Amino acid sequence: MTKYNLRPEVKINTNATGWDNYQAIAKVVQAKSKATRIIAIECYPGVDIEEMNANLIPLLNPEQVILADDAMLSTEEVQSMIKRTITDDRVFGILSNYELKGFLDPVKVSKLQSIIKETAGLVVIYGTGATLITKPDVTIYADLTRWEIQQRFRNEQLCNWKTINPDEDVLRKFKRGYFFEWRMADRLKNQLYDSTDFILDTNNKNEPKMISADAYRAGLKQFTEQPFRLVPYFDSSVWGGQWMKENFQLDPNTTNFGWAFDGIPEENSIILCFTNVKIEVPAINIVHQFPNELLGPKVHSRFGREFPIRFDYLDTVGGGNLSLQVHPLVEYAQEKFGIHYTQDESYYILEASEKSTIYLGVKPDTTKEALIADLKKAEKSDFRFPDEKHINVFPVKKHDHISIPAGTIHCGGPDTVVLEISATPYIFTFKLWDWGRVGLDGSPRPLHINHGEANIQMERDTDWVQTNLMNQTKTLYKDTEVHSEQTGLHELEFIQTERHWFKESIILETHDSVNMLNLVEGDEAQIESLDNTFQPFIVHYGETFIVPEQVKTYRVRPINPTKKHAIIQAFVRS
Repeated sequence: MTKYNLRPEVKINTNATGWDNYQAIAKVVQAKSKATRIIAIECYPGVDIEEMNANLIPLLNPEQVILADDAMLSTEEVQSMIKRTITDDRVFGILSNYELKGFLDPVKVSKLQSIIKETAGLVVIYGTGATLITKPDVTIYADLTRWEIQQRFRNEQLCNWKTINPDEDVLRKFKRGYFFEWRMADRLKNQLYDSTDFILDTNNKNEPKMISADAYRAGLKQFTEQPFRLVPYFDSSVWGGQWMKENFQLDPNTTNFGWAFDGIPEENSIILCFTNVKIEVPAINIVHQFPNELLGPKVHSRFGREFPIRFDYLDTVGGGNLSLQVHPLVEYAQEKFGIHYTQDESYYILEASEKSTIYLGVKPDTTKEALIADLKKAEKSDFRFPDEKHINVFPVKKHDHISIPAGTIHCGGPDTVVLEISATPYIFTFKLWDWGRVGLDGSPRPLHINHGEANIQMERDTDWVQTNLMNQTKTLYKDTEVHSEQTGLHELEFIQTERHWFKESIILETHDSVNMLNLVEGDEAQIESLDNTFQPFIVHYGETFIVPEQVKTYRVRPINPTKKHAIIQAFVRS
């Protein structure tokens, strides 16, 4: 059993103190706003505004309270504006470039501004878009992680912004957030970064935590100067396994855990540990505010303020096959969904048994017409898709690395723990066949055969995938203590992966790119600065961590040097 840390945190090098209940928070805000008239509580979509209104705002003793929604266009008008972005599809939309100010109703704003002007005492404006109605004197930013938003979609019937959809399909709620709300809210959050006075962590119901924005900004900057981990989260699936549950000390009462998201800044969070309070915020906040320091200027100039590398786990030990799937080609992703690049990926086999397999590429005697015909027949009837007729199946073992460039049909088999290393656009998976299963909600899992048909590359047959995608390793350096090898991703993919075997220690370079790494062999290792810029950082078997580009060089040293260790390092190729 590994010592996997479920709640990693970074101790912030400051004496700043925070506040962890509404009474204490209200006192601090009141002291800050004695000479002011307007307080804005800007809320990320999904923040419980009813909780704000019931527990914080009364303690501020305002003369006037305004909900930001009252300045916005109607639900019907908003829906009409975003119809093309949201689409009718259950899963996919079109990435939007909306700004929240575009949904303000000028007439409503004017009336609210008049009310504010006529109010002699304190005015509190709260909700999503609160800072847009009039310039506040004090700004509190109430933040929330995406995983918590998704949990509230599932368990609390949380509605999306400016719509009433408590009982809507959770996939459609997520789609609306991913393609519309979260992008728009992040743009406003970034615009407010320098002018915000306080950061409010609202992830735990009725347990708010707040820190000054100055302390928060210093904390974010510190993350770019040292290795760090994201806060992982785990989810069940129809194919999920038991390995992570047993080895990562997860809830034993949960049926299975198929997913582990432990290296996706868009989805994961970070914990900033101050003197007396711990603040949890979305990890993407670092990317947005310090792209050069974290990503490196070359990666930033290529991808903008996006984190291009993604690590996650797929666990089928005691479970079943993943869905048969394919990812879109770059031009298809750009034309259909408005994303800049696609989900090229690879499967690094962390754990395996004699049953472990991967489905990869097509058999040379099949045709696209026959393949698609059988997929569509299986979708519409009780017909079992004859995968053995169309798709290759290969055995895999621990430490194999299989490249899966976009357009390659693939599927993970049973009894395997996969460390998935890929480009970040992670929801663009076209399921082609799901072995006749339904989702955990009892509804059929959505298939996208028409999307898949447009992207499957039939020339990637048995010989091609064996020659190009299976364990394509190349030794980079080898002596009695260290063996470094290039492994994994195909030349069509922009991510370089290198595996380093070592006993004593090894010095690595960031290669002008942010690095994402995982300890894939050995119990425990220490990441060290060569010039004492950061404190030694401990990682355990199976833990993913990030090294910012500006660190440049760093040492990895096993805690137990008598055992052989291995680390997988991913970065963007120059």
